[in-house]
Amino acid sequence: MEAMDEMLLANWVNLHHSSINVPSSYLQPPETRPGTLFISSGNTIPVIDLGGHHHQHHADIINQILKASEEYGFFQVINHGVSRDLMDDVLNIFKEFHSMPSKEKLNECSKDPNRSCKLYTSGENHRRDAVHYWKDTLTHPCPPSGEYMKYWPNKPSNYRKVVGKYTEEVRKLGLKILEMLCEGLGIRKEYFLSGGLSENPSLVVHHYPPCPDPTLTLGLAKHRDPSIITILLQDKNVRGLQVLKDHEWFGVDPIPYAFVVNIGLLLQIISNGRLIGAEHRVVTNLRNARTSVAYFMNPSKESIIEPANDLLVNGTTQQTIYKSLSYEEFRKNFFHKGPKFESELHN
Repeated sequence: MEAMDEMLLANWVNLHHSSINVPSSYLQPPETRPGTLFISSGNTIPVIDLGGHHHQHHADIINQILKASEEYGFFQVINHGVSRDLMDDVLNIFKEFHSMPSKEKLNECSKDPNRSCKLYTSGENHRRDAVHYWKDTLTHPCPPSGEYMKYWPNKPSNYRKVVGKYTEEVRKLGLKILEMLCEGLGIRKEYFLSGGLSENPSLVVHHYPPCPDPTLTLGLAKHRDPSIITILLQDKNVRGLQVLKDHEWFGVDPIPYAFVVNIGLLLQIISNGRLIGAEHRVVTNLRNARTSVAYFMNPSKESIIEPANDLLVNGTTQQTIYKSLSYEEFRKNFFHKGPKFESELHN
């Protein structure tokens, strides 16, 4: 059986890119192949400026966030308070990490006895998956307590310092957005600070090397995120992310120094279906590698995921359309059953 360092996509694509075809295990079945990659449907996710402070502007921002979360499940934010230098630094660190020799990368991700800090290719079950995805992925928890930092990579040399600062800043932004969503929905502002609902964030860094034929394969399959919200930093000039709306795929063009925010399936449940965890996928690129940094706001295992009681008490909702379950149970079923599980969540 191939060793993981030989399977990492960056390892062999970088060596042979100009002469390889897409290997058969990476060919998507015809019905999920992206075909034409970027069609201009005129659809584009809303861009929201978080820069205003006075009261009137605040109410306007809340309305924009709420509307985008109901209609698209996606929006981009600018003037969000995270420094541009930090955004550049963190993206560069991850690019540097992914360009290190495979054995070194794997060694840097093998310190955690629970395997929560890991590097894998395609998906977490590479050896079992019938169809592979054109990406390598680095992931690790980044809770505010900092307890996992000792398992994070130590190379590149300032990895922990830069990534630690970045996750701190993005957490603040995430909590600010969630607070505004709470105001818009009529839920108490501190809702996501209680019940462990934002205590277990994780970082997922995807690296998509150039692909010899992007029409035949995918970087990521169509999915909804199993998070509360996801805050994504995209490469500034390489497209890849696509969102499904009204049965049509459209691209999310990178805006320099903006974050893409999307509603996760957990928030769809908490909002009792009012906000949508939109389906999205990633296509690959013929000439350029693309790196994306996703910060998932996740609850602790014991957290109970259910429609917010405030929605029922305030009379904005008559009945709950989703069952109540622990986050641990949700995750287990989400990864085990896939999209089938979504229909089981309904009352």
